[in-house]
Amino acid sequence: MSIHHPTTLNIDCMLAYELDGDCEFLFMVHPAEHRLQTLVDEELRLEPRVPHRLHVDAQSGNRVLRLRAGAGTLRLDYHARVERRVEDDHGDAPELPISELPDEVLRYLLPTRYCESDLLGAVARQTFGTLPTGHQRVQAICDWVHQSIEYRIGSTDATTTARDVFLQRAGVCRDFAHLSIAFCRALNIPARLVSGYARFDDPPPDFHAVFEAYLGGRWVLFDPTRMVPVDHLVRVAHGLDAKDVAFATIYGPARMTGMSPEVETITTPSTRRTR
Repeated sequence: MSIHHPTTLNIDCMLAYELDGDCEFLFMVHPAEHRLQTLVDEELRLEPRVPHRLHVDAQSGNRVLRLRAGAGTLRLDYHARVERRVEDDHGDAPELPISELPDEVLRYLLPTRYCESDLLGAVARQTFGTLPTGHQRVQAICDWVHQSIEYRIGSTDATTTARDVFLQRAGVCRDFAHLSIAFCRALNIPARLVSGYARFDDPPPDFHAVFEAYLGGRWVLFDPTRMVPVDHLVRVAHGLDAKDVAFATIYGPARMTGMSPEVETITTPSTRRTR
Protein backbone atom coordinates (compact mmCIF):
# COMPACT_ATOMS: atom_id res chain seq x y z
CA MET A 1 0.00 0.00 0.00
CA SER A 2 1.47 3.33 -1.02
CA ILE A 3 1.77 6.43 1.14
CA HIS A 4 1.58 9.87 -0.47
CA HIS A 5 3.70 12.97 0.11
CA PRO A 6 3.33 14.45 3.59
CA THR A 7 1.55 17.57 4.75
CA THR A 8 3.53 19.62 7.28
CA LEU A 9 1.60 20.92 10.29
CA ASN A 10 2.58 23.29 13.10
CA ILE A 11 1.13 22.62 16.53
CA ASP A 12 0.85 25.20 19.33
CA CYS A 13 -0.78 23.97 22.52
CA MET A 14 -1.29 26.04 25.69
CA LEU A 15 -2.81 24.70 28.90
CA ALA A 16 -3.14 26.82 32.07
CA TYR A 17 -4.21 25.85 35.58
CA GLU A 18 -4.77 27.34 39.03
CA LEU A 19 -3.61 25.00 41.80
CA ASP A 20 -4.87 25.21 45.39
CA GLY A 21 -2.28 22.68 46.60
CA ASP A 22 0.16 20.03 45.46
CA CYS A 23 -0.96 18.28 42.27
CA GLU A 24 0.28 15.44 40.10
CA PHE A 25 -0.31 15.75 36.34
CA LEU A 26 -0.23 13.28 33.48
CA PHE A 27 -0.38 15.04 30.12
CA MET A 28 -0.76 13.50 26.68
CA VAL A 29 -0.05 16.39 24.31
CA HIS A 30 3.00 15.02 22.47
CA PRO A 31 2.30 13.53 19.01
CA ALA A 32 2.66 9.78 18.90
CA GLU A 33 5.28 7.86 17.00
CA HIS A 34 3.32 6.38 14.11
CA ARG A 35 3.95 5.12 10.59
CA LEU A 36 1.82 7.91 9.10
CA GLN A 37 3.44 10.85 10.87
CA THR A 38 6.97 12.06 11.56
CA LEU A 39 7.90 14.45 14.34
CA VAL A 40 10.19 17.09 12.81
CA ASP A 41 10.87 19.07 15.97
CA GLU A 42 9.24 19.94 19.28
CA GLU A 43 9.65 22.24 22.28
CA LEU A 44 8.07 22.14 25.75
CA ARG A 45 7.99 25.07 28.18
CA LEU A 46 6.61 24.93 31.71
CA GLU A 47 6.02 27.94 33.96
CA PRO A 48 7.11 27.54 36.69
CA ARG A 49 9.94 25.23 35.64
CA VAL A 50 8.92 22.19 37.65
CA PRO A 51 10.68 18.81 37.35
CA HIS A 52 9.11 16.60 34.72
CA ARG A 53 9.75 13.52 32.62
CA LEU A 54 8.40 12.12 29.37
CA HIS A 55 7.92 8.39 28.95
CA VAL A 56 6.37 6.08 26.38
CA ASP A 57 3.62 3.79 27.67
CA ALA A 58 4.77 0.22 27.05
CA GLN A 59 1.34 -1.10 26.05
CA SER A 60 -0.04 1.69 23.85
CA GLY A 61 3.05 3.59 22.73
CA ASN A 62 1.41 6.83 23.90
CA ARG A 63 3.88 9.51 25.03
CA VAL A 64 3.04 10.66 28.57
CA LEU A 65 4.39 13.76 30.31
CA ARG A 66 4.47 13.41 34.09
CA LEU A 67 5.05 16.27 36.55
CA ARG A 68 4.27 17.60 39.99
CA ALA A 69 3.49 21.23 40.87
CA GLY A 70 2.65 23.11 44.04
CA ALA A 71 0.01 25.72 44.84
CA GLY A 72 -0.15 28.65 42.45
CA THR A 73 -0.37 28.71 38.68
CA LEU A 74 0.90 26.27 36.08
CA ARG A 75 1.22 26.93 32.37
CA LEU A 76 2.26 24.42 29.72
CA ASP A 77 3.29 25.54 26.23
CA TYR A 78 4.04 22.84 23.67
CA HIS A 79 5.14 23.47 20.09
CA ALA A 80 5.78 20.87 17.41
CA ARG A 81 6.12 20.42 13.68
CA VAL A 82 4.80 17.19 12.22
CA GLU A 83 4.78 15.67 8.75
CA ARG A 84 1.51 13.83 8.19
CA ARG A 85 1.24 11.28 5.37
CA VAL A 86 -1.85 9.96 3.59
CA GLU A 87 -2.52 6.35 2.71
CA ASP A 88 -4.41 5.00 -0.26
CA ASP A 89 -8.14 4.43 0.04
CA HIS A 90 -9.27 1.59 2.33
CA GLY A 91 -12.67 1.18 0.69
CA ASP A 92 -12.27 -2.55 0.08
CA ALA A 93 -10.74 -3.43 3.48
CA PRO A 94 -12.53 -6.51 4.86
CA GLU A 95 -13.53 -7.46 8.37
CA LEU A 96 -11.47 -10.33 9.75
CA PRO A 97 -12.88 -13.34 11.60
CA ILE A 98 -11.95 -13.42 15.27
CA SER A 99 -9.72 -16.44 14.64
CA GLU A 100 -7.48 -14.27 12.43
CA LEU A 101 -7.18 -11.28 14.76
CA PRO A 102 -3.77 -10.69 16.38
CA ASP A 103 -3.65 -11.33 20.12
CA GLU A 104 -3.08 -7.65 20.93
CA VAL A 105 -6.22 -6.64 18.99
CA LEU A 106 -8.68 -8.86 20.86
CA ARG A 107 -9.02 -6.43 23.77
CA TYR A 108 -10.64 -3.92 21.40
CA LEU A 109 -13.67 -6.20 21.04
CA LEU A 110 -14.67 -5.92 24.70
CA PRO A 111 -17.24 -3.57 26.25
CA THR A 112 -15.78 -0.80 28.40
CA ARG A 113 -17.03 1.88 30.76
CA TYR A 114 -17.76 4.35 27.95
CA CYS A 115 -18.46 1.89 25.11
CA GLU A 116 -21.12 -0.56 26.30
CA SER A 117 -21.16 -2.78 23.23
CA ASP A 118 -22.96 -5.48 25.24
CA LEU A 119 -25.90 -3.17 26.00
CA LEU A 120 -26.04 -1.85 22.42
CA GLY A 121 -25.58 -5.21 20.72
CA ALA A 122 -29.22 -5.75 19.76
CA VAL A 123 -29.46 -2.25 18.25
CA ALA A 124 -26.21 -2.72 16.33
CA ARG A 125 -27.26 -6.07 14.87
CA GLN A 126 -30.72 -4.81 13.95
CA THR A 127 -29.41 -1.63 12.30
CA PHE A 128 -26.17 -2.81 10.69
CA GLY A 129 -26.14 -6.61 10.91
CA THR A 130 -27.35 -7.28 7.38
CA LEU A 131 -25.23 -4.63 5.62
CA PRO A 132 -22.22 -5.49 3.44
CA THR A 133 -19.29 -6.18 5.76
CA GLY A 134 -15.91 -4.50 5.95
CA HIS A 135 -15.16 -0.84 5.35
CA GLN A 136 -18.66 -0.27 3.95
CA ARG A 137 -20.30 -1.35 7.18
CA VAL A 138 -18.06 0.80 9.39
CA GLN A 139 -18.73 3.75 7.08
CA ALA A 140 -22.47 3.05 7.40
CA ILE A 141 -22.10 3.20 11.19
CA CYS A 142 -20.35 6.58 10.88
CA ASP A 143 -23.07 7.84 8.54
CA TRP A 144 -25.82 6.75 10.94
CA VAL A 145 -24.12 8.39 13.94
CA HIS A 146 -23.51 11.59 11.98
CA GLN A 147 -27.14 11.77 10.84
CA SER A 148 -28.78 10.64 14.09
CA ILE A 149 -26.73 12.42 16.78
CA GLU A 150 -26.73 16.20 17.13
CA TYR A 151 -23.34 17.79 17.74
CA ARG A 152 -24.09 19.96 20.77
CA ILE A 153 -21.40 21.48 22.98
CA GLY A 154 -22.23 21.12 26.66
CA SER A 155 -24.70 18.27 26.16
CA THR A 156 -22.44 15.67 27.80
CA ASP A 157 -19.78 15.45 30.50
CA ALA A 158 -16.98 13.15 31.64
CA THR A 159 -19.46 10.50 32.81
CA THR A 160 -21.49 10.25 29.58
CA THR A 161 -21.37 6.84 27.87
CA ALA A 162 -22.20 5.57 24.39
CA ARG A 163 -25.58 4.30 25.62
CA ASP A 164 -26.37 7.73 27.09
CA VAL A 165 -25.59 9.35 23.74
CA PHE A 166 -27.73 6.83 21.87
CA LEU A 167 -30.68 7.64 24.15
CA GLN A 168 -30.32 11.43 24.27
CA ARG A 169 -29.20 11.80 20.62
CA ALA A 170 -26.67 14.56 21.33
CA GLY A 171 -22.98 14.78 22.13
CA VAL A 172 -19.54 16.02 21.11
CA CYS A 173 -16.71 14.39 19.17
CA ARG A 174 -15.71 11.87 21.81
CA ASP A 175 -19.37 10.82 22.19
CA PHE A 176 -19.70 10.29 18.43
CA ALA A 177 -16.56 8.14 18.56
CA HIS A 178 -17.70 6.17 21.62
CA LEU A 179 -21.04 5.28 20.04
CA SER A 180 -19.37 4.25 16.78
CA ILE A 181 -16.87 2.10 18.69
CA ALA A 182 -19.65 0.42 20.67
CA PHE A 183 -21.55 -0.46 17.49
CA CYS A 184 -18.38 -1.83 15.86
CA ARG A 185 -17.47 -3.99 18.83
CA ALA A 186 -21.02 -5.31 19.04
CA LEU A 187 -20.52 -6.59 15.48
CA ASN A 188 -17.13 -8.16 16.33
CA ILE A 189 -15.17 -5.38 14.62
CA PRO A 190 -12.25 -4.26 16.82
CA ALA A 191 -12.38 -0.50 17.40
CA ARG A 192 -10.53 2.02 19.55
CA LEU A 193 -10.55 5.74 20.37
CA VAL A 194 -7.90 8.08 18.92
CA SER A 195 -7.20 11.61 20.17
CA GLY A 196 -5.25 14.23 18.31
CA TYR A 197 -4.77 17.74 17.04
CA ALA A 198 -6.99 18.91 14.22
CA ARG A 199 -7.60 22.17 12.43
CA PHE A 200 -11.20 23.38 12.40
CA ASP A 201 -12.88 26.76 12.81
CA ASP A 202 -16.10 25.76 14.55
CA PRO A 203 -16.34 24.81 17.39
CA PRO A 204 -13.44 26.63 19.13
CA PRO A 205 -10.04 24.89 19.17
CA ASP A 206 -9.93 21.70 21.19
CA PHE A 207 -8.42 18.25 21.03
CA HIS A 208 -10.33 16.07 18.61
CA ALA A 209 -11.54 12.49 19.11
CA VAL A 210 -12.05 10.02 16.27
CA PHE A 211 -11.84 6.23 16.15
CA GLU A 212 -10.11 3.39 14.36
CA ALA A 213 -11.53 0.07 13.19
CA TYR A 214 -9.33 -2.94 12.53
CA LEU A 215 -9.96 -3.86 8.89
CA GLY A 216 -7.88 -5.82 6.43
CA GLY A 217 -5.12 -6.36 8.95
CA ARG A 218 -4.56 -2.72 9.89
CA TRP A 219 -6.16 0.14 11.81
CA VAL A 220 -8.25 2.51 9.68
CA LEU A 221 -9.32 5.99 10.89
CA PHE A 222 -12.90 7.29 10.79
CA ASP A 223 -14.48 10.56 11.95
CA PRO A 224 -18.27 10.32 12.41
CA THR A 225 -18.49 14.07 13.11
CA ARG A 226 -17.12 14.81 9.59
CA MET A 227 -15.50 17.90 11.07
CA VAL A 228 -11.94 17.13 10.05
CA PRO A 229 -10.36 15.08 7.24
CA VAL A 230 -8.80 12.16 9.11
CA ASP A 231 -5.72 12.45 6.90
CA HIS A 232 -4.93 15.80 8.58
CA LEU A 233 -5.32 14.59 12.17
CA VAL A 234 -2.06 14.69 14.13
CA ARG A 235 -2.29 11.60 16.28
CA VAL A 236 -1.56 11.93 20.01
CA ALA A 237 -2.90 8.79 21.70
CA HIS A 238 -5.14 5.75 21.31
CA GLY A 239 -6.93 3.54 23.80
CA LEU A 240 -10.01 1.54 24.66
CA ASP A 241 -12.03 4.70 25.34
CA ALA A 242 -11.67 8.25 26.65
CA LYS A 243 -10.17 7.22 29.98
CA ASP A 244 -7.05 6.04 28.12
CA VAL A 245 -6.48 9.15 25.98
CA ALA A 246 -7.26 12.14 28.23
CA PHE A 247 -4.96 15.07 27.40
CA ALA A 248 -4.73 15.80 31.16
CA THR A 249 -5.21 13.53 34.15
CA ILE A 250 -4.94 15.44 37.43
CA TYR A 251 -4.54 14.22 40.98
CA GLY A 252 -5.13 17.16 43.31
CA PRO A 253 -6.97 20.53 43.59
CA ALA A 254 -6.41 22.07 40.16
CA ARG A 255 -8.73 24.12 37.94
CA MET A 256 -8.19 24.76 34.24
CA THR A 257 -8.06 28.48 33.43
CA GLY A 258 -7.01 28.37 29.79
CA MET A 259 -6.74 26.00 26.85
CA SER A 260 -5.67 26.57 23.26
CA PRO A 261 -4.53 23.70 21.02
CA GLU A 262 -3.93 25.25 17.59
CA VAL A 263 -2.93 23.64 14.28
CA GLU A 264 -1.56 25.41 11.21
CA THR A 265 -0.87 23.83 7.82
CA ILE A 266 2.54 24.72 6.35
CA THR A 267 2.74 25.02 2.57
CA THR A 268 6.41 24.09 2.21
CA PRO A 269 7.46 20.96 4.11
CA SER A 270 10.38 21.36 6.50
CA THR A 271 13.64 19.50 5.93
CA ARG A 272 14.59 19.38 9.60
CA ARG A 273 14.49 16.13 11.56
CA THR A 274 14.53 15.22 15.22
CA ARG A 275 17.87 14.36 16.70
